[in-house]
Amino acid sequence: MFDVDTVKKRLKSFGYEFKGEDEFALTFCIEKVRSSIRNEINWPYVPEGLEHIAVDMAVGEFLLAKKTFAPVDLEMFDFDYDYVVKQIQTGDTNTVFAVGEGSLTPEQRLTAFINYLLSYGKAEFHSFRRIRW
Repeated sequence: MFDVDTVKKRLKSFGYEFKGEDEFALTFCIEKVRSSIRNEINWPYVPEGLEHIAVDMAVGEFLLAKKTFAPVDLEMFDFDYDYVVKQIQTGDTNTVFAVGEGSLTPEQRLTAFINYLLSYGKAEFHSFRRIRW
């Protein structure tokens, strides 16, 4: 069964430094994900085969809450790239940046990452679903 320590390690792998005041929010996100998965598949617990998905979903819930209520805490993700390299030429050292040509803003990249964490793997729920009587 996944626990708070597993989710903390996953957050750390993304570069987030856990703070003491984050404990309640993280525990809440974990319980929210557990409840959601249990209701979706009709099991009394989260099965082992879905734990990796549950951990990432809890991380996504936590980061979404941080992005919404304390965005300053997410500055360590260093998504502050204002450009993407479009072309590099070595002859006379010519570098062309694709500014505004489909590149995402830092906030859009963070939102896309959070959405990925919240949604990937949900198709696997079907393998564990039980019929309700």
